[in-house]
Amino acid sequence: MTAWLHIIGVGERGPSELPASLKLLLNYADTVVGPPRFLADLEPVARPNATADLFNPEFVTRSSFEAVARALAGEEPDHSPSATYADGRTLVEWEPPLDNMVEQVLALRDTPTVILASGDPMWFGIGATLTRYLLPSEFVIHPHPSAFQLAAARMRWPLQSVAAISLHARPVEALHSHLLPGNRILALTADHSTVDLAIELMIDRGYGRSMVTTLENLGSPEERITSGEADEFGSREVEDFYVLAIDCVPDFTAPLLPPVPGLPDESFINDGQITKREVRAATLAKLAPFPGALLWDVGAGSGSVAIEWMRAARDARAVAFERAGDRVQMIAANAAALGVPQLEIEAGEAPGTFGRRLPPDAIFMGGDVGNDDLFDACWSALKPGGRLVANAVTLDAEHALYSRHLQLGGELTRIEVSALDRVGGHRAFKPRMAVTQWVVTKAVHGLVVTP
Repeated sequence: MTAWLHIIGVGERGPSELPASLKLLLNYADTVVGPPRFLADLEPVARPNATADLFNPEFVTRSSFEAVARALAGEEPDHSPSATYADGRTLVEWEPPLDNMVEQVLALRDTPTVILASGDPMWFGIGATLTRYLLPSEFVIHPHPSAFQLAAARMRWPLQSVAAISLHARPVEALHSHLLPGNRILALTADHSTVDLAIELMIDRGYGRSMVTTLENLGSPEERITSGEADEFGSREVEDFYVLAIDCVPDFTAPLLPPVPGLPDESFINDGQITKREVRAATLAKLAPFPGALLWDVGAGSGSVAIEWMRAARDARAVAFERAGDRVQMIAANAAALGVPQLEIEAGEAPGTFGRRLPPDAIFMGGDVGNDDLFDACWSALKPGGRLVANAVTLDAEHALYSRHLQLGGELTRIEVSALDRVGGHRAFKPRMAVTQWVVTKAVHGLVVTP
């Protein structure tokens, strides 16, 4: 199957800088999709010759487009009739938001189509998005050096040691999880306001001494680079097309919030119902986050487990189920403050709020552990091979875990933590409530799996 869609990366100089082979693809396309600034720079294509008029235009378009595509792929040429295609191309401007853009592309399926995209389409670009909707055989990517590559070259930063993130159409709070001493960040931006929002966030977090650099219009004649400390950067005339570079330098009072699970309890707004730091670290270790995995945090409280799950692995996702309205607000505030504003929050009584969501890779039950109906719904929803972790502190909840362990196996652990306190005029370790923890992996193909 010859690909019907070619996604071409373009630099700031526009389509005129493309090599001849890619310009030929543009010439033979039925439809060219892209931002107005790229479409306006397209070169006109010659009208068809007399030979071309002998063929059905749809056939001529497809055969010519596929011939060029095969040549670019190094395949043997097809000797089907073809001819120079007329400049009857349809130029389609992107129509945000992203869902609309995807619909624009899918409506063109199986017709010769080219998308013009900025930089590398597979790095926070339309190419990466379309991988969720198209078969690999349907499209071809022609990358251009990305904005990250160009910015790293200008900054002399080794790209493998940089956090490359996108703040384009994403909350600026995503910066929080990357603000660490000595970390370097390259961020795609939404518009001229992103740098001001980022600086405000950094100063609030105690990173006002960090060096901030805006790299505008990279690769174009209008390229401009401006640097300064965050708390002195001020209001500058920054255009919409730039990469934001941050060299993180904390103040002495800045909290250290690494991605390793077990953040201080005071990092979370809470009403006392929170999985405490030491137990939370042990719980996350048993849940075992991995890239792209989905967690259900059932009875989320402050959202601490779901938030740390998302911070612990690349692209990890989580849904926090919480019935108390005031805690729902706390979860949202904690997620934003700790760099995972994309955390999904489902308010209401579980399991009624489970709906038809995708099966999770892991489930944490931190509340109402003794509820058999809730457990049955969680167990039914969990993927085969998925892990469930439940923490109990009451006798009723412990009894439920013992019963489930007899039925399903798994591993039972008692976690006991003591913290330094005062007894009269003396210091002593004061025990906290013991936590009974059950972890079990759902059977695969009828086999019982023990952690």
